[in-house]
Amino acid sequence: MPQVTINYLAVLIAGVINMAIGMFWYSPALFAKPWLVALGKTPEDIKQSSAGPIYVINTVASLVTAYVLAMFIKMLNETTAIGGAKIGVWVWLGFVVMTVLPTYLYEMRPRKLYFIYISYQLISFIIMGIVLAIWV
Repeated sequence: MPQVTINYLAVLIAGVINMAIGMFWYSPALFAKPWLVALGKTPEDIKQSSAGPIYVINTVASLVTAYVLAMFIKMLNETTAIGGAKIGVWVWLGFVVMTVLPTYLYEMRPRKLYFIYISYQLISFIIMGIVLAIWV
């Protein structure tokens, strides 16, 4: 594999963007209520859980995701916003949609929950792809 140099500041910003989109996506302004209904939870249930470790894991996961996406973009030598968005869509389709779908089917989770989740990931991967392509 060829040596690939990554702009870590771009990865950090893309990771933060991923988390910010998630915070907005699952907020009362967008999908908090249908997400909770699909989970069979209440806002009180969520508030009672210890969010600290979850936020740490989410932060690490967002940064790793941004780094891996940056590697794909860099290895494909993509430097345009459109190209970054396209790579984001392909990575989303192959590694998010297709790997999460069987779990939702086997666990018989509500379809609405699946679509809330994958649509958030689609928006996130497109925006991260754009940022990383023009900045990495």
